[in-house]
Amino acid sequence: MQLHHVEHGSGLPLLVLHGANVDHRETEACFEPALHDVPGLRRIYPDLPGMGRSPAPDTMRSADDVLDALVGFADEVTNGAPRLLVGHSVGAYFARAMAARQPERVAGLALVCPLLPDARDVPRHRAIAGSGSIGNEDFRSYFVVQTREMLERYDRYVAPGVDLADVDAIERISQRWELTDIPGPAYPGPTLLVAGKLDSTVGYAATADLLRHYPRSTLAVLDEAGHALPHEQPELLRVLLRQWLERVDRNR
Repeated sequence: MQLHHVEHGSGLPLLVLHGANVDHRETEACFEPALHDVPGLRRIYPDLPGMGRSPAPDTMRSADDVLDALVGFADEVTNGAPRLLVGHSVGAYFARAMAARQPERVAGLALVCPLLPDARDVPRHRAIAGSGSIGNEDFRSYFVVQTREMLERYDRYVAPGVDLADVDAIERISQRWELTDIPGPAYPGPTLLVAGKLDSTVGYAATADLLRHYPRSTLAVLDEAGHALPHEQPELLRVLLRQWLERVDRNR
């Protein structure tokens, strides 16, 4: 199937996969500022099936079907060449499975606030900045930094994708959301694991557990960040991504 996507730059392909119920505009807004001036990097931002402008046909009925579509898309858009994978939330869940299925085609893996089937010790949601009274419930339940700046980012980059989501398709797929390729074999390449200390969606404890699964991984758990970490801690995320890319270059 065809997945709608946008891309910038040229060189080593880097696929950035967004989270649930949004579209590529959120990851593009969060990751492009950190990556736009890296030479020799082709940044590709697809809409996941059933979200944004990527349809999810009736035959797509499980997360495994979504994974098949993403692997096919990655192979097509990169012509089978090695690529980098970055994922946020459910996008990180799929990126893990893509690396497990085709480790020889993945030059590096970065997982930010990854959705994990064995999440544990998830903290309760609480705002740590702002009045806690601005924006709608979707905004307040997503961000822990609830400032006017974060609300503007939500309204500009998150909410429009929410409005485009195919609710019926997402509900159908979510009935069988666990991937058979997870955990899969240990991915041996340079890996970055980033979690928000205040992430009330997936927590951070299960992300820390992944250190045992990825032998070349760096783990960062950021305070004052929840599931919206790419919005709330952009400078720290930029530094971590740059160091990960340096490790990828040395490994290549």
